[in-house]
Amino acid sequence: VTDSDNHLIRKISSEGVVTTLAGSGSIGSADGEGLTASFNVPMDVAVDKSGNVYVADHTNQLIRKITSEGVVTTLAGSGQVGSADGTGRAASFNNPLSIAVDINGNVYVGDGSNYLIRKITSDGVVTTLAGSGSAGSSDGKGTEASFSSPWSVAVDDTGNVYVADPTNHLIRKITSDGVVTTIAGSGSAGSADGEGTEASFNGPSGITL
Repeated sequence: VTDSDNHLIRKISSEGVVTTLAGSGSIGSADGEGLTASFNVPMDVAVDKSGNVYVADHTNQLIRKITSEGVVTTLAGSGQVGSADGTGRAASFNNPLSIAVDINGNVYVGDGSNYLIRKITSDGVVTTLAGSGSAGSSDGKGTEASFSSPWSVAVDDTGNVYVADPTNHLIRKITSDGVVTTIAGSGSAGSADGEGTEASFNGPSGITL
């Protein structure tokens, strides 16, 4: 759980026992183990097959990694607002809102205020998977496509990324090579069931597979 306003990452056992995995409870960006680490409004988490937890550390503009033992490191991000691709601290984000991880350990980020979907390898290499960097709703490949504050991401076993695009009232799909299509939603607020663009949503903000 991202316990956002407590600036903590919590863990709940299957029996409902809640513990703090990482975070001091005070705003900060320190790496470290358990309570010595700090976050600033963490917004989303994802877990890989080895039990590592990845955090979209929203207000710090960072992507963090927590081992199953609670050791926190910064996977990517300079800590300053930006949109640079690069490795580790050379990359930058602008209000990362959501995060997902695939079976190969690649991390995907809904980079909200950049209107981008970013990809991070397990070595911390950040690239832009899709998005023009300006708000819009265009389908297309890579930078030809556009989003409007992509709020949530999920990834399937073959590397397709799905995006809840709330301001556009759309659900989008991105292939592993960056081709974006709209799989559902008319683009106008509504609640209609139906196929593809016959259906409508009103600010879809969460997605899973």
